[in-house]
Amino acid sequence: MLQSIKIQSIATLLLVLSGAAALAQETEPAGADIEAKQGEAVLSYKEALVLGLVEGFTEFLPVSSTGHLILASNILGLRGKEPESVPPADLGKPEGSPYSVKSAVDAYSIVIQFGAIAAVALVFWSRITSILLGLAGRSKNGLLLGRNLLVAFMPAAILGLLLEDFIDAYLFNNLTVAAALLAGGLLIFVLDWWKKPALMKNSGDGKDLFDLTLQQSLLIGLFQCFALWPGASRSLMVIAGGYVVGLKPWRAAEFSFLLGLPVLTGAALYKGFKAGPDMLDILGRGPLFFGCIVAAISAAFSVKWMVNYLTGHGLAIFGWYRIGIAACIFVFFI
Repeated sequence: MLQSIKIQSIATLLLVLSGAAALAQETEPAGADIEAKQGEAVLSYKEALVLGLVEGFTEFLPVSSTGHLILASNILGLRGKEPESVPPADLGKPEGSPYSVKSAVDAYSIVIQFGAIAAVALVFWSRITSILLGLAGRSKNGLLLGRNLLVAFMPAAILGLLLEDFIDAYLFNNLTVAAALLAGGLLIFVLDWWKKPALMKNSGDGKDLFDLTLQQSLLIGLFQCFALWPGASRSLMVIAGGYVVGLKPWRAAEFSFLLGLPVLTGAALYKGFKAGPDMLDILGRGPLFFGCIVAAISAAFSVKWMVNYLTGHGLAIFGWYRIGIAACIFVFFI
């Protein structure tokens, strides 16, 4: 029975990428959209659907949504590096200034996370409400949870700003994503061997999220910094930190979901403010918003499935998946 569940789960994840490949074959040849006439949107609704599904289903699984979006956009032929001529209207740039379709797609890989944020806000509204009550002085546990999330949020926020240019320039490519997927897969097996037996031994939910100390919250935040490497997975790194401080797997996943609210919101707002006008002009407003809506719906299903799955299982299925995807990238893309 367990083996059947694992096979079906892996098949579901692989279906997203295979669907992207199939849709790519049905569209015009790779790069055709990139040669669109001046002012014509590069992103189609079909491609936005693929990116939305990839983002929604992978954002909160320990498989790296950013890594999968990079792979999906490459399969769809969206990440052309040739600069196009910038229309002077509404961009605030001189006519003829260069911009890259690749840069716009990479920015959208961050901005599309707004959809996943909306899903978590809906699914975990009771937790969010307790935090708001805590800030109003009406819930001690809510105040402690809000404090823990803020402490865990700060390290990646600071380091992300410092390393933004380096990450954009050197880490958004197939090779680095494959290496991160492989490393994360191996980390999962280490965690399951080292921590899972002790965490799953006792019944009950164990330590709650508001029980974490400042030091434990900070440690989880430091783990999250490794997720700045596309392909590493923010969810995986937060869950790994949760394992280390003694959270049950589903509690660690829940902390990852909630921590995603400030992290993803901050990253999406920053990238949207910085690259928004260019991104909207290149990719098109309609497809961009449509992709975010698709991401929200699929992320809601993904979050619920993840919590239910981790209640009785470890992370091994995701380790095998990551290693399998990394092997495919090394063989077919590099």
